[in-house]
Amino acid sequence: MQSLWMILACAMFAIMGACIKVAAELGVSLPQIVLFRGVPSVVLLLVWAISTHRRVWPKSPKLHLWRNLSGITAMWMGFYALSHLPLPTAVSLNYTSPLFITGYMLVWGGARNDFVRAAAVVMGFLGVLGILRPSIGDEQFFAALMGLGAGALGAVAMMQVRQLGQAGEPEWRTVLVFSACVCLTGLAVLWAQGWQPLSLSAWLAAIGLGVSGLVGQLAMTRAFGAGKALLTAALQYTTIIFATLLGVVFWDEHPDVLAWLGMALVIGAGLLSTWRTYTESRRRPV
Repeated sequence: MQSLWMILACAMFAIMGACIKVAAELGVSLPQIVLFRGVPSVVLLLVWAISTHRRVWPKSPKLHLWRNLSGITAMWMGFYALSHLPLPTAVSLNYTSPLFITGYMLVWGGARNDFVRAAAVVMGFLGVLGILRPSIGDEQFFAALMGLGAGALGAVAMMQVRQLGQAGEPEWRTVLVFSACVCLTGLAVLWAQGWQPLSLSAWLAAIGLGVSGLVGQLAMTRAFGAGKALLTAALQYTTIIFATLLGVVFWDEHPDVLAWLGMALVIGAGLLSTWRTYTESRRRPV
């Protein structure tokens, strides 16, 4: 049953990416997209926390600060990539975070002789090349860099979320603080740029990205909280498959053989690095 929660989360995140792409095409600005992504999570979690008399103020503000600097920057960069690249390409680049974590372990984490992790990094690098080569035009190069940057900073955010968990911060508060800071950055940019008038279709796309993102976040939290860690982490890559199907159906974005191979390598590298991390954690003494 928990596997179904993760599959639901992946479907929702793919739909969120599609809504972001539609919203951008309908004239929704990037700060508006960011704001709509954060508002539903803030409202729901804040109402729930207050009604259940839970402490809202974080225990470790400094750790939250660093987590939000990396996580929010990654979100802005990832949303920019989703707005300007084919959907499967942008989602694949956003899911390179585990490869950057593996690279960190190889260089600075004392795993220099870990050939499994080295193979994962090589596979992932070749996969990214397969995704980016000729299908990315010169006008999309900056967006592709933003997508890769989102993956790199997302890796930093993941490691900082782990530190927050070790410091005793519950997951719901980490998500609440992050979502609140997301909204603040969106509002700050909107205050400088001004609000872009939206059509009814744009409103629907913006609301859709917020709701699908929230449902995806809740389903993923449920899956990781009650499911098998290795299987749950592996299933997250089905987001790339869902995004590819949505791209084919709604934008007629048919990846060629090399792009398919690149996505398969990114997924395979992510699965390999996830398996390696899981097996190492099982061998550590309690």
